Parts: sequence; C-alpha cells; structure tokens
Amino acid sequence: MKVVVTLEYRFDRTPDGKVWTQTTFPYHFWMRYLEVFEHVLIVARVLEVTSALPDWKRADGEGVSFAAIPHYIGPWQYLLKARQIQLAARNSVGANDAIILRLSSQIANSIEPLLRQTGHPYGVEVVADPYDVFAPGSVKHPLSPFFRWWFPRQLRRQCVGASAAAYVTERALQTRYPPASTAFSTHYSSIEWETSALVGEPRLPRHNAHQFTLIFVGMLAQLYKAPNVLIAAVTTCVREGLDLKLILVGDGKHRSELEAQAKALGIGDRVCFRGQLTAGDAVCTELDNADLFVLPSYQEGLPRAMIEAMARALPCIGSTVGGIPELLLHEEMVPPGDVTALASKIREVVTNPERMARMSARNLEKAKEYTEEVIQERRNAFYRYVREQTELWLRETK
Repeated sequence: MKVVVTLEYRFDRTPDGKVWTQTTFPYHFWMRYLEVFEHVLIVARVLEVTSALPDWKRADGEGVSFAAIPHYIGPWQYLLKARQIQLAARNSVGANDAIILRLSSQIANSIEPLLRQTGHPYGVEVVADPYDVFAPGSVKHPLSPFFRWWFPRQLRRQCVGASAAAYVTERALQTRYPPASTAFSTHYSSIEWETSALVGEPRLPRHNAHQFTLIFVGMLAQLYKAPNVLIAAVTTCVREGLDLKLILVGDGKHRSELEAQAKALGIGDRVCFRGQLTAGDAVCTELDNADLFVLPSYQEGLPRAMIEAMARALPCIGSTVGGIPELLLHEEMVPPGDVTALASKIREVVTNPERMARMSARNLEKAKEYTEEVIQERRNAFYRYVREQTELWLRETK
C-alpha cells in the first residue's frame, strides 16, 4: 500500500528530476514509513532549480517520490496560487492510498475536506501549534490575529476527524488539540538520530571562565523562535558586564533585520550569523563549541534543535511554550517575549559552573529518551493502525 504524506516544507528539484533538501527530511527520513508501507508519496512544495549545491541531500529515492505543489512562500503567495495548490494537493491523493497529514499545514488543509467528504480515514502527525505561531511578536503579518483564531479551529477539527493521531509532545499539543475518543493516539518525536549521535559524557564545570558562547539554531524566515528577543537579552547581559558571544545558525528573510538590530544595539561584533548549515556534523560542531543553547521561542512542537543540543550535553534555556516544558525543568525556562527574564536567566546560568554541569548531565540523560530505538515502536504502531483502518475502509466501501 502507498502512503501519501503531506508536509509543510520546501524542497528543490533539478532538471534531471531529482529532489533535494537543503537541511532536513532527506531520503533516510522517509525510510521509516517504508517499514510499514510499500511506497511513500510526499506532497510538498517543490522549487525548480538548475543545480544542487554540494551539501544538499537527496530527498527522493527507491520507494520515495514527490507530488510537487506549486512553490510559494507566505500567505500572499499562497493566495495568488491557491487554486493551483488545492488542485495539485487533491490530485495527489488516490482512492486506495493511506493518508498521513503532518499538521499544521496549508497543504493538508486543501486535502482534509475531501477526505471528510468521502469518509476516507487518515492519520495526523501534529508537529506545530498555529495558536503560538501567530502569537504577538511571532509573525509580522496584518492578518495574524485572524490566523491565530482560524488555523487552531482547523487543526482541532482535523485531529477530531482523524482515525489515528500522533503528537510530537507527550501532553502539550494533545491538551489543545485532542483526538477523537475512539482514535488511536500516541506520541513520538520527528527527530532522527542514532545512539552514536549522543556524546559519551556530560560537560565538566568551567571554573574561572569569563567568556561564554551562546548558540541559537532555527530558521530566520519568521520570528517564531524569537532570535530578536535573544539578541536584546544578550545586549542587556553585555551591558551588565558579561562577556558573551552569540552564534545564530539558520537563515531566512529576517537575517538582515537581525544583523541590523545587533549592530544598532552595539553588539554586532559579538553576534555571528553562521547561515544555514547542513544537519549533522556541521551543526554538531557548532553545538560542541558553545557553552549554552538558548531557544526563547514563541511557539514550538517539540524542538528538534533543543534535543540535538541536549544530545551534545549542552546546557539549555527555553521558553514555556509547546513541548519545551517536557524537556527542561521549570527553573530553566522563561516566558516567551520577556527580554528581562531571559537576560536574568542567562546571567544566573553562565555564572554558576556547577549548575551548568548539572544541566549538562540531566540534558544528556533526557536526550536518550528520544533516540531512534526508543521511539520506533510507537511510530510503527501508528503507521500500522493507519494502514489497517484504510484497508478496512476499502473493504467496506467495495
């Protein structure tokens, strides 16, 4: 049986028909679906390019193909191509296919009404919360208040209508977007790594250290992850006498704005924009060279970047949103958007080497709960249930 998976991500396709990813979701990510299904069809945005850069990774391959959705970025471009997008999305779904919608997603929003109309069963993988995505300060768009009202309503309906629901959080997303009482429900992270990605030992206390490197990992296409808040907090710390350096890994349309912010605040020489790095060794090297990972997001499902930092035994600070409270202790978090609280938390952590060592040890142990070996069984149970419900529905409708 073929499984159709919708994905709110942008891929690239070269003239030879090969599909590439610049960061996440390479071919080996999709192999997990092939443990239960014979073929995976990915429904996602695809941009036609002339060539692939050396560090890009193949996303398609044996058993994995793409149904290309017209490329768009942001709400306005979506509206201009809405009819084409909806038609392409609906045409990707066959009557005999199993369906998994990764939510929230505009592409999934084009398909779900058709499934509801025909009674076709489907599963959902809930990986993001639109209520937090469009929180004040997160997205600069005049329609953000409307989107914050509308998209959570859609997501709740899609979760209730699903025959199976998998969440990246253990509790947070389930509370806001509960599945139907009769649905199969589970949770697992989308993060992918082997046990070898975990470092062997926690970090030791750095007594008498005076300079500290902070690191942030996240796309800069929107301000969901609040890099602007982090830059402001680092400025506060520097003005109070701390010797900090900030590394930002990621790229997007807000990069120039953030560079200008750092320069205007007088810390341009302390903030280094690494740009978009290929997942794996390049990111791990940056994490290993840092002293503290900071993710002050306005919204999260379960942050992959934070779990990867924890796997490198890196102390972490985050905000009290999404699944972050499932990863960090209360005293390691701050409210989203609160520059003063974030600056205070950074200061109290980096000036306490024993605390940083305790955070390192705890984070390394916590990361072990998210290795492939641990989550594979729950994930395959979800896939099998989606397949069984689809096969049952096909038998009943013939």
